[in-house]
Amino acid sequence: MDVNPPRHLLSRLRNLRARGAAPLSALVQLVAAEMVSEVCSIYVSRPGDILELAATHGLNPEAIGHTRLRVGEGIVGLCAATATVMNLPDAQNHPAFAYRPETGEEPFASLLAVPVRRSGRILGVLVVQNRTPRNFTEPEIDDLETVAMLLAEMLPASGATDGRPEGVGATVPRLFSGTPLNPGIAVGPVVLLNAIRPIARILSDNPEAEQARLDAAVISMQRGLDDLFADAPKTGRPADVTASREILDAYRLVAADAGWLRRVAEVISTGMTAEAAVQKVSGELHNRMRSIGDAYLRERLADMEDLANRLLATLTGTETATDAPKGAILVARRMGPAELLDWHARGIAAVAIEEASPAGHAAILARALSIPALGNLRGILDAAENADQAVVDADDGQFILRPEAEVRDAYARVRETKSAKSAELAVWRERPAITADGVGLTLMLNVGLGLELPQLDRTGADGIGLFRTEIAMMARGSVADVAEQAAIYARVLDDACERPVIFRTLDLGADKLLPGTQTEEENPAMGWRSLRVGLDRPALLRRQLRALLLAAGDRPLSVMFPMVATVEEFRSARALLEAEAKRVRPSPRRLHIGTMLEVPALMWQLPELLHEVDFVSVGSNDLLQFLFAADRGTPSLYDRYDFLSAPVFNLLEQLSTTARAAGVPVSVCGEAASRPLEALAIAALGIHTLSMPASGILPIKAMFSRIDLAAFQSVLASLRRGGGMSLREPIMAWAREQGILE
Repeated sequence: MDVNPPRHLLSRLRNLRARGAAPLSALVQLVAAEMVSEVCSIYVSRPGDILELAATHGLNPEAIGHTRLRVGEGIVGLCAATATVMNLPDAQNHPAFAYRPETGEEPFASLLAVPVRRSGRILGVLVVQNRTPRNFTEPEIDDLETVAMLLAEMLPASGATDGRPEGVGATVPRLFSGTPLNPGIAVGPVVLLNAIRPIARILSDNPEAEQARLDAAVISMQRGLDDLFADAPKTGRPADVTASREILDAYRLVAADAGWLRRVAEVISTGMTAEAAVQKVSGELHNRMRSIGDAYLRERLADMEDLANRLLATLTGTETATDAPKGAILVARRMGPAELLDWHARGIAAVAIEEASPAGHAAILARALSIPALGNLRGILDAAENADQAVVDADDGQFILRPEAEVRDAYARVRETKSAKSAELAVWRERPAITADGVGLTLMLNVGLGLELPQLDRTGADGIGLFRTEIAMMARGSVADVAEQAAIYARVLDDACERPVIFRTLDLGADKLLPGTQTEEENPAMGWRSLRVGLDRPALLRRQLRALLLAAGDRPLSVMFPMVATVEEFRSARALLEAEAKRVRPSPRRLHIGTMLEVPALMWQLPELLHEVDFVSVGSNDLLQFLFAADRGTPSLYDRYDFLSAPVFNLLEQLSTTARAAGVPVSVCGEAASRPLEALAIAALGIHTLSMPASGILPIKAMFSRIDLAAFQSVLASLRRGGGMSLREPIMAWAREQGILE
């Protein structure tokens, strides 16, 4: 089938709009004629997740207003539910096909359906059909999506709904469960982040002028980003935010990328305005990236939408509000790092994001800025309204919309209590970690980005027990070259100020993927990851080791390798590091080389291992999932196996005893080290160095000050002799009796 050039279709659409408010019946006739389609139909959204046939050319006109499908029902309903294009050569044999005899669509085989959306909401579905079985071409899909953009601006006058709750449902309390991105509690009014701005003009007859507008807007936007990222004191943001070069520089690279800007220019050349072209290309990227299996690449969708929104704001001359209400909770579908910095400067108290993961840029920055944050809150944006009262409980992963006054007051009291407790804990910043009976402990930090380094001084930590080198690489989207890596690591050592730092080599794979490294393994957590990647790609590992040595200069350097399963693997990795050390000058004053103990197989190689290593760090998160064969990413298994159990205690005691005899230091690194009962048990088993998130340092230090460790060791020994899989309950009961737990 021959298809007219897109500019011809846009010209006809422009003429149709110029005559006033175009009826939907005229639109479907025009599209059917221009695309040489026998059928063109428009389905619009109605309350209750219903799609109603509102206009058609080619189907039975008596079906208009009578044919209805639920969202998810039939091909049209599936298109609306998934917000994806449906291109089918034989629609009636598709499993989702729903027959509606009143339409008279039996003769038509091929079908192309595109969603009609505005501000992230589905307003309807635009459909073309032909008798001949075939796949529609990319230009035809492009044309129909352009028409759908225009239709999105017309539909409100035709009775479409935006899908928001109506009546009493918009006033009753609602509870949403999500994923904690950064702990904390906030109570306040909702502010909705509208990621997509309405567009006044879609069509233009002067592509050159529109391209000039785009070029000027890009320059203006990039200048604004420079101000936002590099001149934080002027906007009142904390100085440490400006240190986040890993994330913000990666974002700036996306903003300057010529690929998506070239695509915008191509769309402008077809007869669309600059802002319409930006929105169209943003939609194309949205559709592509949502279908990608790589979780990291999907997270970059928020960055792209953030950029598109900024560019639209520059093109339209509109800006968002300058200030947020006191204690405001920002609610968004997705959020990029620049948006979060903007709103943080305006005084938001918390963020709640529909689509976000702990590895996303917004989540990483929320942790650095100490903003309570929740992610994976499906449906929250459609349920909430501006100024609704809400509670963010990022400690327990709950978002309460329109809570009762008593609930708000209760959470406000909890927040005040937490604030008072934080003030009390601050006195422990300068005090050593020591038990009531005089046993000294070493409490270290787990960090992965430069902007987390100020936590060393804020917590009074003894050093960095785990610097996750892969986090900075994930933030920038690729593995940096030697010079760039060396600069990152040197800054860590500079900010540590002689305090010990242990660098873990790249722990990529499983749930930490870089673009282009999508895995199809059935169980990636136990697949090709971490040191296995480094040993199979020695050039990658050697570059990182060289960068670490260059960063250290003549200072001490401690490096540990993750996911070691055999002594031979450790020897191979150590040989690579020692070979690089011979080539780099000046050489480190001391070079300590250790291993993470995450794979239980190492416990049957302890004598050989301890002869080779300078230190051992137990990775509690991975060790538990491998020890119990329980994927830590499976919610139904979260509470099935306990750290405070006989298998874990036996393993740690054997490791502690054997390592002490060999003169090899042992630490425990992970979330378990930051939990009071687990930290207490680890210390009682003879391991006195713990590395944890910053939030755990002061509470754990305060707890140990009240502990008679020798007394608890006797209690623990007695409990272990009594048997039982988990010892959590009796340990908790003892801690409460001693006034250690509230």
